[in-house]
Amino acid sequence: MRIFGREYSRKALQGYTGIMAQLGGIRPFELSAGRERGVRGFELTTGTGFAFTVLADRALDITRASFRGRSLVYLAPAGEVHPAYYEPQGIGWLRTFPAGLLTTCGLSSLGSPTTDDGEELGLHGRISNLPMEELGYWGEWVGDEYLLHITGSLREGVVFGNPLRLTRHITSKLGSNSLLIEDTVENIGGQPTPHMMLYHCNFGFPLLAPSSELVTTSRRVTPRDEEAASGLAVYNHFQPPTPGYAEQVFYHDMVSDNEGNVRMALINPELDGRLGCYLCYRQQQLPRFIQWKMMGHGSYALGLEPANCYVEGRAKERESGTLLLLQPGEIISYHLEIGVLDGREEIENYTQAMRQNAGL
Repeated sequence: MRIFGREYSRKALQGYTGIMAQLGGIRPFELSAGRERGVRGFELTTGTGFAFTVLADRALDITRASFRGRSLVYLAPAGEVHPAYYEPQGIGWLRTFPAGLLTTCGLSSLGSPTTDDGEELGLHGRISNLPMEELGYWGEWVGDEYLLHITGSLREGVVFGNPLRLTRHITSKLGSNSLLIEDTVENIGGQPTPHMMLYHCNFGFPLLAPSSELVTTSRRVTPRDEEAASGLAVYNHFQPPTPGYAEQVFYHDMVSDNEGNVRMALINPELDGRLGCYLCYRQQQLPRFIQWKMMGHGSYALGLEPANCYVEGRAKERESGTLLLLQPGEIISYHLEIGVLDGREEIENYTQAMRQNAGL
């Protein structure tokens, strides 16, 4: 593997270390203060300066993420709050929204509060407020690479309802600046059931700043409403924190590369010489992409959100004929890679390849 600017074999690194935690790895913890008390999680470091936090009691969502001490994400005022405080009605979801690198939305509904098929549905669903029921973590050598794994599964369901099972596997490795999320969702009930899925990835200061730019392979960008229409010309550029700023939401029609992947990058040319973050996902699995732009004072965030639906609520998805129904026993898979782009050369190579492979 390549780490600390050199190539090392497994034998060489084991000669320098007592345990691999000396260089990087996974460390479990439990929070103890305020509304975060009792939340279990894992701190993962890769030895490159890339570090992130995974919460076992919040569907293995990823909150904190940093590179060489620089935060990459927006953290909401709620903090890494225990899911026991979840308020399902209306927009109560926001009271336990930690934001961070990944907050999962779904599994059976997401988007605006609505009433569908006689069921009242709150904002963005329940999944991020559910703890993992089966949980594991480990590091392992595979050849000369030291891989880091966190995995778990949970069930979302109710008596007389249709249960879904989420199984999540998060992987990184020593010497890496990226992570991979591999999810499967299975209908473990006996009836077809709605399934909606969105990966709410939330970037913040200092990566997100007035000097930053969002680079995508968008064929077309559509504002959700009049507020977003007023900012369409600068959807990929960012203002300073603005009191009274109203959120703007844009729908992107993305062009995938020849392997069916969609890639994008948020770049700050003034941070540490040039720093960026990228997302990569499979368009067939996640055909929609939503951008949430929030430049408010104290709510300064960019949400990049691959999804299998829009965010108008389940009733509108059903009305439009686009609501996905999983059949009994049916399993659907999702893959999402998130990583850091370090320096001008790496950013230019990535963005050029991204556009060329998408035919732009």
